[in-house]
Amino acid sequence: MSASNGLITSVEQLKQIYDSVTEASTAKVTASLTPGYRQMIEASPFVALATVGPEGLDCSPRGDLGGVVRVRDDETLLLPDWRGNNRVDSLINIVRDPRVALMFLVPGSNTTMRVNGRAVVSIEPSLLESFEMDGRHPRTVAVVTINEVYFQCARALIRSDLWNAERFVDPKSLPTPGQMLQAAKADFDRETYDREWPARAAKTMW
Repeated sequence: MSASNGLITSVEQLKQIYDSVTEASTAKVTASLTPGYRQMIEASPFVALATVGPEGLDCSPRGDLGGVVRVRDDETLLLPDWRGNNRVDSLINIVRDPRVALMFLVPGSNTTMRVNGRAVVSIEPSLLESFEMDGRHPRTVAVVTINEVYFQCARALIRSDLWNAERFVDPKSLPTPGQMLQAAKADFDRETYDREWPARAAKTMW
């Protein structure tokens, strides 16, 4: 079966051009954390959080010193919401649609971890206080119930050579945040934004 105009329009067409799924690709999926999965997730300082809402999709980077999430138990992860831009797109989505997906990166490892599940947003005082950092605490914590967890094939990170410092892009060759903001809003004061941003970020990290 050929695709019309070069576009795949059915699952059957798609499966015809890919090999069969290997045993490892399905056997790795579990409904709760194994000891190895727990170790990988606890070692990760960075996760991409994907959510969905009536307006569409959102994918937000989250990072923290040490582990980016706390493992409450083999079925539950706790993700604090630290200082950001106050758009709270991810949290707004979770309140309306609890489905979430998370992808964890571990610096130096080519293996990523993926979690699909459901989340709620908690403001329980003792939970917020338990994440205290530099005298501050998150305003909310996303409590994620795991539906499935598995590791991702390392090929993507191997191909990208992500952790190779010799291939790091020189930040000076890239547009600054202020320049990108000015491109979106012509009268934005990019010079002031770029000048003040480092000190502002340092003061508002937590």
